[in-house]
Amino acid sequence: MFVNGPAMFIATIRTVALALLLALLLSAAAMAAGAGTVDPALLAPLASGDTRARLQAIEQLGDASSQEAVTVLEALGSDKLYVTAQGRILVSDDAKRAVDPATGQEQDLPEDAETIVLNNRLRSAIADALATSRIFSKEAPTRLAAARHLQKSSDPAALAPITRALAQETDSEVRTALETAQAGLALKSPDPAIREHAVNLLGSTANAAFRPALAALLVQDAGGAFAEPDANVRASAATAISRIDRHLAAIEWAGNIFYGLSLGSVLLLAALGLAITFGLMGVINMAHGELLMIGAYITYAVQLLFQRFAPAWLDWYVLAALPAAFLATAAIGMALERTVIRRLYGRSLETLLATWGISLILMQAVRTLFGAQNVEVANPSWMSGGITVLGGLVLSYNRLAIIVFAFLVVAFVWLILNHTRIGLFVRAITQNRQMADCVGVPTGRIDMLAFGIGSGIAGLGGVALSQLGNVGPDLGQNYIVDSFMVVVLGGVGQLAGTVVAAMGLGGVNKLMEPYAGPVIAKIAILVLIVLFVQKRPQGLFAPRGRSAE
Repeated sequence: MFVNGPAMFIATIRTVALALLLALLLSAAAMAAGAGTVDPALLAPLASGDTRARLQAIEQLGDASSQEAVTVLEALGSDKLYVTAQGRILVSDDAKRAVDPATGQEQDLPEDAETIVLNNRLRSAIADALATSRIFSKEAPTRLAAARHLQKSSDPAALAPITRALAQETDSEVRTALETAQAGLALKSPDPAIREHAVNLLGSTANAAFRPALAALLVQDAGGAFAEPDANVRASAATAISRIDRHLAAIEWAGNIFYGLSLGSVLLLAALGLAITFGLMGVINMAHGELLMIGAYITYAVQLLFQRFAPAWLDWYVLAALPAAFLATAAIGMALERTVIRRLYGRSLETLLATWGISLILMQAVRTLFGAQNVEVANPSWMSGGITVLGGLVLSYNRLAIIVFAFLVVAFVWLILNHTRIGLFVRAITQNRQMADCVGVPTGRIDMLAFGIGSGIAGLGGVALSQLGNVGPDLGQNYIVDSFMVVVLGGVGQLAGTVVAAMGLGGVNKLMEPYAGPVIAKIAILVLIVLFVQKRPQGLFAPRGRSAE
């Protein structure tokens, strides 16, 4: 017995191990057999002609909260669910191979299989059912998107799964979205206290999507009876609507301010170069708008070069367009100063007429090279899209980039004028040209370089304008008058005045447009500037010292 004891013990251990292994194999087989399957009783109504039965089946698939049910719903919604002549339901992605959701087995798609046809009501039910199923997903972003979809649902059947999901939800953002969806469905509750709580919760979201449902509670019929019989619920609904309206007004004002800053940045870029050529040199350059247009077309040309020779770097064509536009327009500006404008200093009317003629020549040259039709300059991927703030205001990346770029250009001009030798010479010539000439300042060369810098800045403005819309030969004509208004209002030769005037005009214009319309708003601004200049001819920032003489 002592000898056989260990042998019997080892034999017993082997027997137990084999039994456990057999149990594990049987369990795995059972799991494999049940994996990827959906109850055939839920699938059969999908192929029937009874819309009510199909809606009920879709709702039950959504309540199943399983990946297999989600797969069936997704296939049904994307026209990839088939039915055979024998009534079998199959899922197929490529119309060759198919999977039977009732058994999980893969097979060839029968030739007699046909796509299950849906109507709009069924597609809406599928979307709701998918959202109901996805609120139990393991991924928080998926649950959040599903909860936000259910906020728009009017199906009371979604209330039960939402309540189950809330009981196990741990993410605070998803919980808030689920509670909002629950409140929207709870408006149909027979309990006034539940309806009032739901109204208060919807009002606290300040979401404009819930305003029609809240307003429907205050509707009266021909006999004067309210859609909502409870007075407390109606009072809460009126308060909630007021709260949403205040939020919408805040979004509208914030949007106007943002678009005002955006317009002001565009005007600033358009006027900065003019502030040098007109403000510092006294030259009325009517071709300044065409320099903006040339900068935009250079951006278009650089985009075409990147598309053809460096498509992998296409997202960065704007960075290459900036120096190209600056150098090209600066060269054109210096050529104009050397050939035409230098002979017209001190004769404002002749300068105006000559530069106006040059603007016509430049526009016709562009029409000859690129055609009379507008061309499209696409935003890079990093300038596409935007940021959503306040629950409804989208701050587009391209406008944000232009606002930042405008102030970078202002800093660039300030550094040139205040911390470089050419800037010192420009300021000296502005204050007293004769004295600067007497002490050895090369006034002729400085005039050419200053005009080139002003023209180059106009080219940078054209790069920015190309990111806001299509580019055409008449692009500059839309900004030349506004640019002169900015320079005159800010104070001739005053960089700080140009910045304040551009941002002020952009903001006032966008704030007036919703009430007066764009044309009346522009006319009103022009009248205000004329009245202001009558009282203060030197502009917002008056020159100081000898330059004021």
